[in-house]
Amino acid sequence: MLSLNIWVGYVLYAVLMYGLALIIKKMSLMDIVWSLGLGIGGVLIFQKSDSHSLNAWLSLGLIFLWSVRMGVHLFVNRILSDKEDSRYQRLIDHSGKAWKLVFLAFFLLQIFFIFIFLFPIKAAIDSNGGSFGLFNILGFVIGILALVGETLSDNQLKRFSANIQNKGKVCKEGFWRYSRHPNYFFEWLFWFSFVGLAYGGDSFYWSLVGPIVMYLFLRYITGVPFAELSSLESRGDAYKLYQKETNVFFLWFPKL
Repeated sequence: MLSLNIWVGYVLYAVLMYGLALIIKKMSLMDIVWSLGLGIGGVLIFQKSDSHSLNAWLSLGLIFLWSVRMGVHLFVNRILSDKEDSRYQRLIDHSGKAWKLVFLAFFLLQIFFIFIFLFPIKAAIDSNGGSFGLFNILGFVIGILALVGETLSDNQLKRFSANIQNKGKVCKEGFWRYSRHPNYFFEWLFWFSFVGLAYGGDSFYWSLVGPIVMYLFLRYITGVPFAELSSLESRGDAYKLYQKETNVFFLWFPKL
């Protein structure tokens, strides 16, 4: 997919970001490794590709927009924040004296995640199997709608949390009325864009890696479980009621 030299560069990039995280005391910088690294990988794959079709340009545009949006969001809301992300603070507390080694491993693990999610991007960029059709258009539209939905979800939660009168309360505004994690839902939905854009190409089936792996990670490993635990600790019974009323992941009408 990419040359060995590039992957060595990725490892050095992760180690340097880890060192910077220790200096500024923000392990949240780990998420920047993933978001910017994936955007850079998309550009490199596009440059190496023999096909600069409309599919390839749209795929490059989507991953570029995703990378910039995610990177800016993480930088403003986590790196510039006066507090460490609650997930990472909990990991620091539970890891004891070995927490620095644990986080070094997690920073390096981001390179593996980049490797995995470059497969659907490459499948879409390399797709030149026929004319630009309905599924390709649908893929691009899904990508744009998912980016808009994720941005709105983040802004709705940020606006709610900024109001001091909402301290200890649960956000039920906008998309948060229909899902406890709409930002994760739209992040998962975004990866279907490459499925549509890869349709008709020889590597189409590799595009399915994106939504499948992203769902497993967000729903069961890195996303929902930690977010739910943090919300229960900070909001208690109010969040327990929210759990009974509102779907955990997919957008749906709340229960009365």
